[in-house]
Amino acid sequence: MPRPTTTPRWLARRRESTEAVANVYVFAHAGGSVGEYLMWADDLTDLRVWGVRLPGRSARLAEPPYHRLEPLVDDLTAQVSFAGPSVFLGHSFGALVAYETARALHRKGREGPGHLILSSCPPPHVIGTGRREAPLAGLPDDELLAAVEERWGPLSDQVHDDPRLRKLVLDPLRCDLGVLEAYEHRPGPRLPVPVTLLCGTEEADRLSLDGWSDHLEHVTERLCLPGGHFHFRADRAPLLDVVRDRARSLVTTQRTGAPT
Repeated sequence: MPRPTTTPRWLARRRESTEAVANVYVFAHAGGSVGEYLMWADDLTDLRVWGVRLPGRSARLAEPPYHRLEPLVDDLTAQVSFAGPSVFLGHSFGALVAYETARALHRKGREGPGHLILSSCPPPHVIGTGRREAPLAGLPDDELLAAVEERWGPLSDQVHDDPRLRKLVLDPLRCDLGVLEAYEHRPGPRLPVPVTLLCGTEEADRLSLDGWSDHLEHVTERLCLPGGHFHFRADRAPLLDVVRDRARSLVTTQRTGAPT
């Protein structure tokens, strides 16, 4: 199976998989680094799990972050070749990045994902000019921390107690929230890629996924997995079962030409 070609800073992996049948590219939540997602490679042994690393955090801490989504996607798609059968998995903010990356690849006639998994993310027109939530990016640290925990759940006690750790957490989070708040969805053809939409059972009553069908041709399934916004942190098995199933189905489809 072909591997992506890239400058090393954009992609990270936990280990090589000699049995890999497909690539899984993971796009992290707002402010997140890819470390916790790369641990999934221990369970997805027949898949090659890549974390998409953004500047301004973790191994790319010294690099200036992006403040708008369009140049981020432009640079990512210019510098990474998404080769071979692949699934894009994005969570929350990362789902929007995954969606726009897939759109850009399709628009340019480039190889892109054979399946998208979009987790805990409202449709693009809601995130953009129609967003209903109050801006967060400009709040002082204490207010930002409180607002984030109210919306998406508590952070660790260390974030509250350690000023240096708090800065490492809040700086990229503030930046990504600013990207979301500046985002304007550009209408275009619906993306012709099969898509799985996910959310946590505890957030299902306040997170509407209905509008995604306006932007996607093939929503193949909508699932609510046990838990809240970070449903995979308590038990990652349900999500990884979805990833494994969709990746294997993709490979089978590409080999046989059968529908997914």
